[in-house]
Amino acid sequence: MSDPQRRQPGRRRTLLSAAVTTVLGVGLFLTGALALAPWQGDPAEGRPSEPSTQRGAIASGDTLTTAITALQDQLRRTPDDAAALATLGLDYVQQAKNSADPTYYPKAEEALRRSLSLAAQDNFTALGGMAALENGRHNFAAALDWAQRAVDVNPYNSSLYGALADALTQLGQYQQAADAVQHMVDLKPGTPSLARASYVAELRGDTETARTWMQRALQDAANPGDRAFTHYYLSELAFNSGDFDGALREAEAGLKATPSYTPLLQAGSRAEAALGDPDSAVRDLAKAAQRTPLPEYVLQLGELYQSLGRTDEAEQQYQVFRAEQQLLTDNGVTPDADAALFEADHGDPDKAVAIARKGVQTRPFLESHDALAWALHAAGQDREALVEADRALTLGTRNALFHYHRAAILATLGDTAAAHEELGTALAINPRFHPRYAPQARAALDAPQNPAA
Repeated sequence: MSDPQRRQPGRRRTLLSAAVTTVLGVGLFLTGALALAPWQGDPAEGRPSEPSTQRGAIASGDTLTTAITALQDQLRRTPDDAAALATLGLDYVQQAKNSADPTYYPKAEEALRRSLSLAAQDNFTALGGMAALENGRHNFAAALDWAQRAVDVNPYNSSLYGALADALTQLGQYQQAADAVQHMVDLKPGTPSLARASYVAELRGDTETARTWMQRALQDAANPGDRAFTHYYLSELAFNSGDFDGALREAEAGLKATPSYTPLLQAGSRAEAALGDPDSAVRDLAKAAQRTPLPEYVLQLGELYQSLGRTDEAEQQYQVFRAEQQLLTDNGVTPDADAALFEADHGDPDKAVAIARKGVQTRPFLESHDALAWALHAAGQDREALVEADRALTLGTRNALFHYHRAAILATLGDTAAAHEELGTALAINPRFHPRYAPQARAALDAPQNPAA
């Protein structure tokens, strides 16, 4: 590919076809899962540069810890090194994601703001770092502002367009997000950009194209972390399409190459549960939650226990989830859709509605609308819930849980025929989409007199 600075106007590649007028990925961007790797270069000069291939898009825990320690040592000797501070801030953001420890976010902000105070002009590394930080904390409007400022300084850095695309996606600005991904691919068609392109297809319901681009991302993966990352999302694509054997195959392939990549345990667990192997599913998901107690893993483990009738163990996980949500809030992270869905399913419906309404205001993304729909349903406000359920599906995303939620709302409103149709759609997309709700959907579909109980 030619040097991006030599591109002729009007000759942009069209990897994202003109027909794609929307969206980026559900799942991939919900919590900043596609890591924004530190990019190299002198932030005071703003030279175009790219992430270090030695760290890759997903840095391992050991590699990242070593890098953080080295930067901390360097800053003890040269405390006014703006570039080192900016890179340290980025590493802290990544460490917060890797370790599920949000206390790294305040550390990241301190380092990044210190870098900006020392080198305010053209410091694209620290500006991009602030975008990554605010994306991680789910403060997406702020993330968008920082990312735009970073791109203005250095329009030749593909990672900066990734941060921009992530913020735009969560803010529901799907066409602008797709444009940012196109710029990212134009500049560097590697794993991070191709993975985002995959989700452009997934969100419009084109799972085959999504799989093709994620396989391309795997082929272009430059290091074990990138390969593990792409195997994980190939597993997710397979699972969400009802291909449980394929999902397990991808998870096992990734673990064989990178045994320390925890998300693959979670992916494998979901496939094992769907294939009727609950013991292996519990083992692997418990191991994932023990390694990295992400709220997503903890909640999934609780719901898996509950589906197996292990209610005491489920409640223990729910207590952990509640504690984690408080820790996130205490460290500046805005509650997300998981928190609203948890309250709707296991807690206080009114609290669920309050969390979900705030979520739609700060993050008008598809999952936020689905979470508000389900919270309103739990609180008995089904007419408004149906409006939100429709918004969650407006882009044509093939999400079985979204369709199940809409079915339950329609059934409560008395539209039995539409509820049956939605249940059929949910199960056609993925007959094992949830350990509790998929069996309920099947039972409801087989009981026409009570279509979405």
